[in-house]
Amino acid sequence: MIFLKIKNKLLLTIFLLIITIIPINTLAYSNHIIAPGNTIGIEVNSSGVLVVGFYEVDNSYLAKDAGFKIGDKIVKINNMKVNNISEMVEALKQNKNTQVTFTITRDSKEQTIKMQLKEDENKVLKTGMYVKDQINGIGTLTYIDPETKRFGALGHEIIETTTAQKFEIKDGKIFTANVSNIKKSRDGVAGEKNATYDKNILEGEIDTNDITGIYGTYQKEVDNLETLEVGTKEDIKTGKATIRTVIENDKVEEFDINILALDSNSKTKNILFEITDEELLNKTGGVVQGMSGSPIIQNNKIIGAVNYVIVNDTKKGYGIFITTMLEEGEK
Repeated sequence: MIFLKIKNKLLLTIFLLIITIIPINTLAYSNHIIAPGNTIGIEVNSSGVLVVGFYEVDNSYLAKDAGFKIGDKIVKINNMKVNNISEMVEALKQNKNTQVTFTITRDSKEQTIKMQLKEDENKVLKTGMYVKDQINGIGTLTYIDPETKRFGALGHEIIETTTAQKFEIKDGKIFTANVSNIKKSRDGVAGEKNATYDKNILEGEIDTNDITGIYGTYQKEVDNLETLEVGTKEDIKTGKATIRTVIENDKVEEFDINILALDSNSKTKNILFEITDEELLNKTGGVVQGMSGSPIIQNNKIIGAVNYVIVNDTKKGYGIFITTMLEEGEK
């Protein structure tokens, strides 16, 4: 009996020692990540058909009068599920009369709207609404986790401009892009990068559109790409830093900035900075659209990503903490 007690105490001691010496890593992401800074083409598809406007049919607004609102998402027609405009057109073709029941989501709640459609002289049913199922654009690739192959970009959500709402996505893709020209920013007006991209050169597949950025799985080879250490909030200091971005073709360069202030209380506007690099200012006039997602680097660590321009002073902008993006990207 004494032997058993001693043995049990010994086992307990060994077990506690094992627990003590095992390192606990609370981070789901890697401590070193790739910070590309290259321009990407972006295409995202809606998880339904978004209503973005109305038009008159025989001097009346059919959809608006029936109860539709801008921002409604059509998910079914006569109980037939629709994911995109093609499926919506097909469902309407199969309709045997002009009375249609639409199932929509509004404010995350599902409801039905019945509407009497009208035919034009070619027997085409008119809905009286403008709809959208896809958004295209460009941005900057912020990071790739070499261990998980997860990527993050933009540092902010994709907004549907007509509704000014976050675009609820089903899926999407990013492509290799080349900057063709830049419309310069000036105080009061944000400029923009213009770029072309090849749909045959897929870089990754998007699965998340969040207030902190877009995220997905990277498809290309990453083994030979340089990594940078992830900088925590505590690592970041006011003063000199750089951003990594493209201003011509596909050439990634680093440009000088000055970090003016830090804000840990904001969800996305954490790093206030100004561009000090004369070459970049001469080319862009400051922060421009399409620069969103450009990695911010300080002391050889990636600390954040550019996400907003201050329109009344376009030399200045905001960045989001990289740790915020990494945490969201791994969910």
